[in-house]
Amino acid sequence: MDLNSDEDTLLNIDPRRQEAGKRVLVMTAVPVERDAVLRGLNGDIRVDVVLAGVGPAASAASTAKALSADDYGLVVSAGIGGGFAGRAEVGSLVVASEIVAADLGVETADGFSSLDELGFGSTHVPLDTSLVERVAGLMLAAGLPVITGPVLSVSTVTGTAASAAEMAARVPGAASEAMEGYGVAIAANDKGTPVLEIRAISNLVGPRDRTAWRIKEALELLEAASSVLLEVLS
Repeated sequence: MDLNSDEDTLLNIDPRRQEAGKRVLVMTAVPVERDAVLRGLNGDIRVDVVLAGVGPAASAASTAKALSADDYGLVVSAGIGGGFAGRAEVGSLVVASEIVAADLGVETADGFSSLDELGFGSTHVPLDTSLVERVAGLMLAAGLPVITGPVLSVSTVTGTAASAAEMAARVPGAASEAMEGYGVAIAANDKGTPVLEIRAISNLVGPRDRTAWRIKEALELLEAASSVLLEVLS
C-alpha cells in the first residue's frame, strides 16, 4: 500500500461510549481508510476507529494497545487491498473467511516453507463462520458486491505475476492481499475477542500498474461497507 500515513494513532472515543452497549473496534492502516470508515459509520458512538499503522507488526501493537484500554465485542481490520484475479475483481468487497500470514516462514532450496510446516506455530487465523456469513449476507442485501475467502497478510506486497501465482497456489482460494489483518487478528485472539477482516479491492494482486488502481472507488466502497457494520450491532 502506497498511501500516505501520519502519526495520528489516537482513538476516536466518544465520552458517551459507556452508554453504547456492545461496541466494535475498527483498525485501519492509514488515515484515508479511517476517514472512509468514519463517514460510513456516521458518528455512531458504538464504534471506535483507530489507526493501526502499516504492516502486521504495527497493527498487532496498535490493536493490543487499543484492546487494553477498553472492552469490545468485535474487532475489525478494514481497508482497501489487492484482489486475486478470478476471485475478487477491482470494485468488489472481500470478507475474510480466514486470515493468513502468507509470507511468514523460510525460503528453502525446494521453495517456501510456512511457519506451520516448520512446526513453530500457525499462519492461519480461523474466523467465526456464522459471523462472516452474516456480515457478507448483510452486504449482499445492501446491494454491495461481496465475496468471502482467505485474505493474505504480507510484509512485502506482491508485485509480479509469478509471485501472485505463487501466493495463490500457497493458499488455495485466496481472495485478497493486504498487510494488517494477521497482526490485528493475533492481538484480538490474545484478548479473546472475535475478529473480522474486510477489504475493498482497489487493484489486482501482481504487477503494480498504478494507472489501473481505483483507490477512490475502493474507499467509497469501504465507506458503504462500514455503514453495514452498524446492522451487526442491532
